[in-house]
Amino acid sequence: MEDAKKLEEGTLGSGKELVKEYQKQYSKDIVTTTNTHSHDHEVVNKIERGDVIEQKDQNELKMTEGGIVVQNVEGEAITMRVPKINDAVKKIILRTLKLLFWGILLQGGYSHAPSDLIYGVDMKQIRWCGILQRIALVYLVVALIETFTTKGRPTAIDSRPVSIFTAYRWQWIGGFISFLIYMITTFALYVPDWSFIDETERYTVKCGMRGHFGTACNAVGYVDRQVWGVNHLYSQPVWIRLKACTLSSPSGGPLREGAPIWCRAPFEPEGLLSSISAILSGTIGIHYGHILVHFKGHSERLKQWMSMGFGLLIIAIILHFTDAIPINKQLYSFSYVCFTAGAAGIVFSGLYILIDVWGFRTPFLFLEWIGMNAMLVFVLGAQGILAAFVNGWYYGTPDKSLVNWIQEHVFINVWHSERLGSLLYVIFAEITFWGIVAGILHKLRIYWKL
Repeated sequence: MEDAKKLEEGTLGSGKELVKEYQKQYSKDIVTTTNTHSHDHEVVNKIERGDVIEQKDQNELKMTEGGIVVQNVEGEAITMRVPKINDAVKKIILRTLKLLFWGILLQGGYSHAPSDLIYGVDMKQIRWCGILQRIALVYLVVALIETFTTKGRPTAIDSRPVSIFTAYRWQWIGGFISFLIYMITTFALYVPDWSFIDETERYTVKCGMRGHFGTACNAVGYVDRQVWGVNHLYSQPVWIRLKACTLSSPSGGPLREGAPIWCRAPFEPEGLLSSISAILSGTIGIHYGHILVHFKGHSERLKQWMSMGFGLLIIAIILHFTDAIPINKQLYSFSYVCFTAGAAGIVFSGLYILIDVWGFRTPFLFLEWIGMNAMLVFVLGAQGILAAFVNGWYYGTPDKSLVNWIQEHVFINVWHSERLGSLLYVIFAEITFWGIVAGILHKLRIYWKL
C-alpha cells in the first residue's frame, strides 16, 4: 500500500485528504488483515498507539484521547474521532460500581454520622438503595447509550427544531422506555395488603388497589418491598412529618393519637421503580448538554433551553392540578420529572445569562469549585463525615461539640427559630465553608475523581 508510506513521509496531501485516506485505508479491517505489508502495519500501529506523525509539508497528524486531529497549513482543524468503545464501557462500569459502593457505605446504615459517634450495620436491616445508587443506575444507562450510539450520530445539526432530537433519537428512546416501564407498572400493578414489624408489633396496611399515588398503596413501594424486602427500606420516610402523622408537622415529632398505620411503615424514596423514572431526568439533562455542544450562539442555546424548560413546567402543572399525576418526589412521578427538569432548564438559562452572556463569573465561582469536587463535598459535607469527626471532640457530653455550639448559639438562638436558624446555618455555614474548601482544593489541583 503506497499511500501508507506517503502518510508517514508527509506527502499524501492536505489535511482533509489525510482524513479521507485514513477512513478509507486504515480501518480496523486493514489492521487485522494478513495481507497488509509490514510497513503499513507500522504506520497504522503508530496511529493506534497515539504516536505523533510529523508531516513534511507542515500538515500535522496527531492523536488525542478522543481521536485524530489534523491541522493543515491554513490553520483549519479537522477532528475525526476514533472512539474505543470497550475502554469507555469499562470506565462506565467501574464508575458505576464505585458509586454503588459509596452509596451502600454511606447510606446503607454503616455510617451514623454526624449525630451518633458509632458505626456498623445489621446486615438484616441494611439499606440497599440511596441517592448515589440512583445516580449510578441513571449514569450507567445514559452513558452506555451515549457510548454505543457515538458512531451513528451526525456531527452537524441543521436549523430545524427537531434535528437535535432526531440526532440523539436513541437517547430519547431509552428515556421513553423508562417512562413506559414506570407508567405501566404504576397504573397496572396490583398492590395487595402488606404488613411490617415496628419494634415488636406487627401492623397490616390495607390496600387491594391499582394506580394509587398515595403514601401506603403505591406500586413504587410494592416493587421495593418485593425486590429488596421490607426490612431493607428507609425507616424514616419524609411523610412521617405529615399532619396525619404528627402534631409537629412539618417538622418531625411523636406520632399523634390515631395516626394511620402507614405512618410507622418504612418506605424507600430512592427505590428501584422511582430510579427507573429518574432515567428520563438523566435523558433530559444530557439533552441540555447536547444543546450546548451543537448550538454556538447564545440566543440559539437559550431558545432551546427556555422553550423546553417552560414546556415541561406547563406539563407538570397541568398534570398536578388536574389530579392526573400529582407532583410527588417520593414516588418520582412523571409530573415531578417534568417539574424538576423544566425548572432546571430555566435556572440553567438564568445562570448562563449571568455568567456566560453578561460575564458575572466571579460571584459564582464557588459553585464551579463545588462542582469540580462534588463527590468530596457530598461525602464529607452532605453525609456529615467531617462534622462527625469534629463532633468526636466534645466537652463533657457529645452534644457539647464545636459544630453543635455554632449551630445552636450562632444561628438558632440568635433568630429564636430552629427552622430559620437551621436554614441559615446550611446557607451561611455549610455551603460557604465547602465553597471555600473546594476553592482551596481547586487551587491545589486536588480533586476526588471516580
